[in-house]
Amino acid sequence: MKTILFLCTGNYYRSRYAEILFNSKAEEMGLQWNAVSRGLAPDPRNPGPMFRDTMEALQQQGISFENHLRLPIKATEADFESNDHVIAVKEAEHRSMIQLNFPHWLDQVEFWHVDDLDCCGSDEAIPHLDREVAALLLRLAPTNTPPLI
Repeated sequence: MKTILFLCTGNYYRSRYAEILFNSKAEEMGLQWNAVSRGLAPDPRNPGPMFRDTMEALQQQGISFENHLRLPIKATEADFESNDHVIAVKEAEHRSMIQLNFPHWLDQVEFWHVDDLDCCGSDEAIPHLDREVAALLLRLAPTNTPPLI
């Protein structure tokens, strides 16, 4: 089983959504991939284990997240070492954080361009994540296996 590490700033919203969505769809597709998520600078002031809009969007898709209710986790060197592929969900936000804290991994990170709440609402960001995860699943799937999103 290969693994993907999804990174965002807080590991409370975007990376958690990408992780849970990816794992659900990869399992449905029979892919030998699993995802985990971490935050580059988690904020301990976030209320609860996961953003309410993340939980609502997963629930609307019929994806169970109860087993994923945990507090955000800060990324470490071991996270980069133990995963086969790393995706940071917003280059403009995360490139400098990775450059500062994990500079030798920077060239191995795939960057997406999914805005956080300071730039757009979850009604825009979550569908953007849906598209990015679907494209990723398509890249990882054997030919002629469409993603189930």
